[in-house]
Amino acid sequence: MKIKVSRKAHFNAAHRLYRADWSDEKNFEIFGKCSNANYHGHNYELIVSVYGEIDPETGFVIDMKVLKKLIQEKIENVLDHKNLNIEVSQFKDLNPTAENIAVVIWNILRPHINKAKDLEVVLYETPRNFVTYSG
Repeated sequence: MKIKVSRKAHFNAAHRLYRADWSDEKNFEIFGKCSNANYHGHNYELIVSVYGEIDPETGFVIDMKVLKKLIQEKIENVLDHKNLNIEVSQFKDLNPTAENIAVVIWNILRPHINKAKDLEVVLYETPRNFVTYSG
C-alpha cells in the first residue's frame, strides 16, 4: 500500500523574469511587471510530498523530522530572503519562473530521498498560482 506524506514550508524571495537576449519591450510584453528591472518578491508556499510504502518497523513512509530538516537546510536556508537571480547559483542562467523554481527544488531534494519513494513538489507563488512537479 502506497501512501503520500507531505510537509509544508515557506520562504520569501525576490526575482525578475526576463531574458537578457530580449529587449526591455519584449520582456515587458511577455513577463509584464514581473520583468521589473528592480525585481519583485513573493511569499512562496511549498509542499513537499513523499509517496511510498509504509515501513513496517517504524510506521513511516519518511520520518517527518528528517523531511523537515532536509527542507530547512536544503531549501529554506538557501532561498529564503534571497534575490534568486543574483544570489542563488541555479538561477544564474535560468529564468526563475515558478516552474523552474519547483524543478530546482525537486532536483535539490531528490538525492536525499530514498530512491524507492516518489517525490512531488508543489510551489505556490501566490495563493492562486501554483505549480506541481514530480520528476
